[in-house]
Amino acid sequence: MFSLPIGYVLDLLLGDPAWLPHPVVGFGKMIACGERWLNCGKFRMWKGAFLALFLIAFAYLITYVILSFLAPHSSFLVLAEAILIFFCLAGTTLIREVKAVFMALDRSLEEGRRQVARIVGRDTSELSAQEVRTAALETLAENLSDGVIAPLFWLAVLGVPGMVAYKMVNTLDSMIGYKTERYKDFGCWAAHIDDIANYIPARLTALLMIIVSFRFSTFSFVWQNGCHHASPNSGYPEAALAAILNCRFGGPHYYFGELFDKPYIGTNDRELTTEDMRRAVRINRCAEVIMVVLVTAVLFS
Repeated sequence: MFSLPIGYVLDLLLGDPAWLPHPVVGFGKMIACGERWLNCGKFRMWKGAFLALFLIAFAYLITYVILSFLAPHSSFLVLAEAILIFFCLAGTTLIREVKAVFMALDRSLEEGRRQVARIVGRDTSELSAQEVRTAALETLAENLSDGVIAPLFWLAVLGVPGMVAYKMVNTLDSMIGYKTERYKDFGCWAAHIDDIANYIPARLTALLMIIVSFRFSTFSFVWQNGCHHASPNSGYPEAALAAILNCRFGGPHYYFGELFDKPYIGTNDRELTTEDMRRAVRINRCAEVIMVVLVTAVLFS
């Protein structure tokens, strides 16, 4: 399947350029519209479930129909699949954003706070410099799973339509999958579906990170601490990166004005540095390459 290497190279070269319309933006608009119409009155949980299941099915089916239409024309099919794969991968964009956080923080704390607010859901106005760096690296680890490994996993399992459907799952969770007053009922199905979709990829991500870092002695740490997270999945890649960098992630954070007391992952509360960021980026890139090779082998078999 030549579309995967092509799509991955496009992501490496372009990321998500602002001038290019992105399907996930369209997903977000559909979710926001549905939330405005349905997140009111009674039966919010079931209305949220309907919205989530409908949009996931829609994303899968519309992709399946388009690719089926192009199937007789192999060149167009490969091109369309490569473009969709490119849109579904988010490795380069997040790496650029994380690098920008560290560069902004070198200029001023306020700039660092503003920059990290672009990639995290927590309130950033009162974060310290250490907390800004921690937030950026936590997001980098989590995004390796959500933005690269999980889409590739579902590509291997359900093809390009499954990959696109996963992006809808992930977008739903990122927009309405919060345990706040507004979303705790309406978004609970979206959050649970995302938990299921990421169960294997999150643990696979942690495994790949350990392998590429040659830190095999950290297996026990990752598996013991990966469950110390509000999410049943995000803790595993975060624990892997915390073990590799010998640092501490987690702790209490504010989301939409509400305090969430997340457990700590790791015990070494040392000062994070730009070199830690560079090392984390190298780990991400190496894990991505291994996953692309594995999935390509599966698709060609």
